[in-house]
Order: sequence, then C-alpha cells, then structure tokens
Amino acid sequence: MSSSNDGPSNPKKPETRLVTAGRDTKGQRGFVNPPVFHGSTVLYPTAEDLHAHRAEFSYGRHGSPTTRALQDVLMSLEGPQCAGVGLAPSGLAAITTTLLSVLKAGDHLLVTDNVYRPSRNFCNGMLVRYGVEITYFDPLIGAGIERLFKPNTRAVLVEAPGSQSFEMSDIPAIAAVAHAKGALVIDDNTWATPLFHRSLDQGVDISMQAATKYIGGHSDIMFGTISANAKAWPLLTEGIRLLGVCAGPDDVFLALRGTRTLAVRLAQHHRSALEMARWLAARPEVLRVLHPALETHPGHDIWKRDFTGASGLFSIVLKPVPQAAVDALLDAVTLFGMGYSWGGFESLVIPFDCNAYRTATKWSPGGPTLRLHIGLENVDDLKADLDRGFAALKAAC
Repeated sequence: MSSSNDGPSNPKKPETRLVTAGRDTKGQRGFVNPPVFHGSTVLYPTAEDLHAHRAEFSYGRHGSPTTRALQDVLMSLEGPQCAGVGLAPSGLAAITTTLLSVLKAGDHLLVTDNVYRPSRNFCNGMLVRYGVEITYFDPLIGAGIERLFKPNTRAVLVEAPGSQSFEMSDIPAIAAVAHAKGALVIDDNTWATPLFHRSLDQGVDISMQAATKYIGGHSDIMFGTISANAKAWPLLTEGIRLLGVCAGPDDVFLALRGTRTLAVRLAQHHRSALEMARWLAARPEVLRVLHPALETHPGHDIWKRDFTGASGLFSIVLKPVPQAAVDALLDAVTLFGMGYSWGGFESLVIPFDCNAYRTATKWSPGGPTLRLHIGLENVDDLKADLDRGFAALKAAC
C-alpha cells in the first residue's frame, strides 16, 4: 500500500507522469527500472528497531520497493483526490476486497445492473450469505437513484460503461445523491483506466481496475488495483491488511512495466476501435454498435463530458440470424481470437447475452450480440478478417 501523492505538486501531463513517476535511478544504481524484490522476511538491525517497527518495509506482504514504485505511478495517474492505492492478485480480488472492506452485516448495497458478472456473483453469493442486502438498479437512473436508498444503504457500485452492454451511468449525479445520504461510491474503472477517466475527480470514493487488462497490456498477468480518496482509504488499508491481500512480485513488475506504455497503447486502441466501430455501424449485417464514443450512442454526451478517451472494447448487435450463423462467423475469423478478458495487444470476440442475469432492467437488444476488443493489429487486416466472418455468417443463413 502507498499513501504518498505528488499529484498537486506535479504539473506534468499524464503521459509524462506514466513514464517518470516511481523512478529512483540513484537508489536503483542507475538502472531505469527497479529490481524485482522476491522476499517475505525483512531483517531489523537492532532489537530497538524491531520493537519500534522502525523500517521502511516490514514484511513482504506489506510491500517492497517494486510495489511502491507501481503505487506511486498509479497515484500520480489517479490525481490529487487519491490518498492511496492497494494492489490485489486479480481484478475480481480488487472488487471483493473493496466490498468486504466497506460493508458489514445489515448494510444495504446498491449495484448497477450492468455490473461485471463475477461482481454480481460475489454480491449474490458471499455478501448475501454474510447478511448484506443487495438492490440492483438501472444504470441510466442518474439522480433518480435517490428513491432506492434506505437508512442502511452503505455504498453504491457503478460501472461506466458496462463492459458488455455499454450503458453510460451519470456518475457525478449518482455520487451527489450518495454523498448526501452518507454512502460511498465505488467504481469499476477498468474500461477507461484513470488515464481516460479520473473517476475520483467525478465524486467516486473508491476506484478499482482489473489491471489484468490495460495496465498489464500483454495478456500475461492477473492483477487488480484499488484507489481511494482520503475518506475511504483508511477502510481499504484495514481491509487489505486483515484479509492478507497482496500481489506477487513478478506481476507487480510486469504491471509497472505496462504503465510505462499505457498512454501510447490506449491511444492506439482508441483510434482503432473507433474506426472499427464506425465501419461496423455501416455494415448491412449489424443492427447497431454499442460504443460510447460514437455520436449515435445514447450515452455519448456523458462520455464526452466525463471521459478524455475510449478503450478498445465495445459491442455490436447483429440483425436477427440463427445461432449457427453467428457460430460460423466466430469460426471463420482468424485474427479475432475467442477468449475471455480483454485489454491486451490482441483482438478478441465473444458472444454474450445479459438476459439471463440482469434483474433491474430488461436486456432486449434485437439480435445476437458480440463483444469485440480491438487490439493493436492493422485495422485494414481486422476489417478483412471480419469480412470473412460476415461472409461465413451469410452462407450459414
């Protein structure tokens, strides 16, 4: 965990901060990157130091110079509202650690209906078993969320946009209501990262990321981060300590390496995905494209107000066709891999259907739905790949 923040005194642009924050070349004997510290035990030089816990680092689970470097980068990226960053071994661990840190038996949690499905499973499973009441709400509810608050409402969990259906919640409006009611606002900020959406500046108290995605950037680590403002950080600190949450040193190093190129990678994901989204919107096989940065998206005005960029993830709704035709498309593409997760350098596609688990809103898109992640390949090659897929879809109808 780290609780130092040089944001207010550091006027550098985000791209520069990503490259320079957390670096101590003198302490690292001239090397640009810090070494990977593999260790659990930290030795104290004297009994007096031991009794006083007088050491920069006390135990491997509590951090190392490598973890501190990563936390410093992330705090710089999150902005001046960030009081600390916790690291977790996966994105889901970041979410569950956060919820366990701020909730107790008898509390009420409001959860957006477009939430990441494993988050929903945790809420419906362990949290309910531990005596936490859950209510799901329409992600487009905005300030209307006030009518759902109860005397025991402790927190609101939002995700903007939802990583399948891509509704854009009005986070500032929700946060204003929640804070007036004395509740915390928790945001899953994986889609945009703090580079494109500083959610703590939007009134969010705790911002989480599945850093498995864009922070890592290469589909080779599992990682999660939890950033909090001064109000929520003490709760997170205690939760992380009591739950024993920590991330492995090699994954910390890889996440730190990923932050150095985050700006250039996300900029390319943004450009390529938007070009692909516009191309797909003109395809005869596509009913509509779910991408907040498109002017035709219902949440575009919120995206334009609150975000500075978009990532490579969006969805499309196909015109009604048999499932066999959708499967033929999936089997025909070669550059788009079929696999879960996203945020790496490679392009991905998966079919999905929210109807089975959404409870506060009805999911009725009008046709089969595919989620695409646009990677770093050449966009013309990706279009040609989907051309082959659409030809196979048409042949199977």
